[in-house]
Amino acid sequence: MLPKSKVDLYAAIRRDAGTGMSVRALKRKYGVGYETVQRALASSLPEPRKKMRPRETRLDSYKAVIDAILTADLTAPRKQRHTVKRIYDRLLDEHDAVGISYQMVRGYVADRRQEIRLQAGKGVVDAFVPQTHKPGAEAEVDFGDVTVKLAGELVTCYLFAFRLSYSGKAVHRIFASAGQEAFFEGHVHALNVLGGVPAGKVRYDNLRAAVAQVLGLSRRRVEAERWTAFRSHYGLEAFYCQPGIRGAHEKGGVEGQIGWFRRNHLVPVPEVDTLAELNAMIDRWDQQDDSRRIRSRPRTIGEYFAAEQPLLAPLPEEPFETGRLSTPRVDRYSQICVRMNRYSVPVRLIGRTVRVMLHASELVVYDGREEVARHERLIARGATRLELDHYLEALIRKPGALPGATALDQARAAGRFTPIHDAWWQAAVKAHGDREGNRALIEVLLLSRHLPHEHLITGLASALKTGALTADAVALEARKAADADAEPEDSPQPLTPGGQPGVAPLPAAVRAHLPPDRRPLPSVAHYDQLLRLRRPDRPTP
Repeated sequence: MLPKSKVDLYAAIRRDAGTGMSVRALKRKYGVGYETVQRALASSLPEPRKKMRPRETRLDSYKAVIDAILTADLTAPRKQRHTVKRIYDRLLDEHDAVGISYQMVRGYVADRRQEIRLQAGKGVVDAFVPQTHKPGAEAEVDFGDVTVKLAGELVTCYLFAFRLSYSGKAVHRIFASAGQEAFFEGHVHALNVLGGVPAGKVRYDNLRAAVAQVLGLSRRRVEAERWTAFRSHYGLEAFYCQPGIRGAHEKGGVEGQIGWFRRNHLVPVPEVDTLAELNAMIDRWDQQDDSRRIRSRPRTIGEYFAAEQPLLAPLPEEPFETGRLSTPRVDRYSQICVRMNRYSVPVRLIGRTVRVMLHASELVVYDGREEVARHERLIARGATRLELDHYLEALIRKPGALPGATALDQARAAGRFTPIHDAWWQAAVKAHGDREGNRALIEVLLLSRHLPHEHLITGLASALKTGALTADAVALEARKAADADAEPEDSPQPLTPGGQPGVAPLPAAVRAHLPPDRRPLPSVAHYDQLLRLRRPDRPTP
């Protein structure tokens, strides 16, 4: 069998020549010439193949002209430099280049323009310089968009990532938006998980949550005031990357981390009911990722972080309020408008101004110092979130508005208004009429402010079974269910004949294994002696 490659051929020739085979026999055996045998005997490696001379083209005679045009463009104004079309037209008009095509000129200019800039020292070489990061000193932060199936609907959310540059330890959080509230809450969560603050620079994009204005091509930025206060509170030193794709290369660690996390943990698209459920899963994934190695590193992320964590600066003692405060006015629909979305509050607040603390995932409404409402934050703009409980005081006066209430539809969709409610409601309307039946249901809904939801459902089911279609009957059955589900308290201590707490008797199974009691029986002789000491002049009772 003939050798497969020229290296194998040379090796075979040298092996047979070592056994004493003549040059003529080697030529005849392998079908090669004298010079090939001599080159094989001289070196075990074949000589490199000679490069063919480039084939001449019709553009060769005009390449010097094109080079001169591109060289002149180096000093020309940026908006008055030659395009490929202009170079091609000049070749036709000034040099009668009838034998060339536009595609030939375009292919040559695409390669030659950059070469001429590099030769003149004005080109930019896209090279990556390896960096060494000190432990506990640097970090990178960024957002990345992800798609989540939230409560059965595909929505776009935002993945916050905080990554330590030395160890590669990353902390992630998913929010409904990439606003300043999410930006702050992501930092607070990450710093609490890491147990400290990087002592050096933290690299950022020019996010609107942090940067109000980019000042030209320099590194100077006009920061948002709340971001400046947040940085000062935690002692963060911000380093802002260049705008555009070049800035992304300046924090390539977190850019790659977001892509890796998205491919490995969020594929396929996760299906969850709430973002809190998804973030609990992300916390577990972050802990699992501590056991992986980054590329060819000898140790895991967790091992590097164990050495880095003691070098982080301590966290401040006081927390920072990450929410944004606003003071909207409650309209006649008992709603407030926050970030283009509407949320309900109790009807007693209509016409008043309330305080709203907007967080990344929820908003809390205060009337003075009292919390009056708490809603999960809406993702899409122009949406409405209503709580049926907020309208009960109005519905008790207008029971006819209950069947068509938007808050009722949302409560039914969320599962808080169950089929048991509907069944009891229909029976009450059939027994008492529309108005009184609706009013009876509203009174039952008011009970939910004092009774747990599951006990109220049990009370409704029991009352429906017995035909008791009043709120008082439901309350009675619900309290019975609450008493039955209450955890038994410690068994009461037995009482002595005098009514004092005594000692509970031991079970028979325990007393059977105890040693016999050999103590003497108690005597009342001492009490008899006390009786004899009575004064003689005191009558005996």
